[in-house]
Amino acid sequence: MRITLIALLWVGVVFGAGAEIQVDDSLGRKLVLEKPATRVISLAPHMTEVAFAAGAGAQLIGAVSYSDYPEAAKAIPRVGSYDNVSYETLVALNPDLVLAWRSGNGDEVIKRLESLGLTVYVDESKTLEDVARSVRAVGKLTGNEAVAEAEARAFLQKLSQLRETYSTRQEVGVYYQIWDEPLLTLNGDHLISDVVRLCGGRNVFADSPVLVSRISVESVIRVDPQVIIASGMDKARPEWLDKWREWTSMTAVKNNQLYFVPPDVLQRHTPRIIEGASLMCEKLQLAREHYEAREKSSSQSE
Repeated sequence: MRITLIALLWVGVVFGAGAEIQVDDSLGRKLVLEKPATRVISLAPHMTEVAFAAGAGAQLIGAVSYSDYPEAAKAIPRVGSYDNVSYETLVALNPDLVLAWRSGNGDEVIKRLESLGLTVYVDESKTLEDVARSVRAVGKLTGNEAVAEAEARAFLQKLSQLRETYSTRQEVGVYYQIWDEPLLTLNGDHLISDVVRLCGGRNVFADSPVLVSRISVESVIRVDPQVIIASGMDKARPEWLDKWREWTSMTAVKNNQLYFVPPDVLQRHTPRIIEGASLMCEKLQLAREHYEAREKSSSQSE
């Protein structure tokens, strides 16, 4: 009887330990949950979307402003904005998991949340593969591994197809413009630079020391991109993209290579970024074909 009891206790210890959920976040920190999270708060619009993609939408009890995709996300109670979190509201909701965004929320917010005894998963996707990792991690933390795995695999399959089609084609220099006043772009560490590379492009501001860089018109003229791609605020092409037509000496302007990709499908680090990547690749391919045709015409005329 005593041996049986000891055996049962040993089995309980071994299998109890195995039941823990362990996930590494984007900072390489190990998160441990005794059971799947059922009360989740997202502190970034893209993490709200990732939660839905991972099958955890019904477990979200709080989100920040601009969490507007999918449609069901609009009904989730707000806990402030990504850069102005209401700690009082957040704590009152008693979450067992908080999804944070390092470059958006900032390290101080993350430290404050952890000092309040909250479990915080931090996302900072720098490559397209990181998006799939985030989906899988959130799925595991919330007990939705099967849904998350299916989503991640579908994403990676589409990514592989785009990479095979475009990544080794002739390189084109790309200036990606976030905004007009102030003039903002992204450096080579940003996820969108990985999209540019995927499409066979080169971010002309890849060496900028800051992730989101404030630049000048003169600096853009100096690097002389072959293509200018703008984002903006919504699905409409921003009027300020055409301001560049004033600078007729620029290669992109001379060749009418000014394009727009809606920010929702490119600037949010979610599975939908594959839609934005596909659009980006199409734009760069149009530019590539234009320059190749010009080069061919020039060589024939010599």
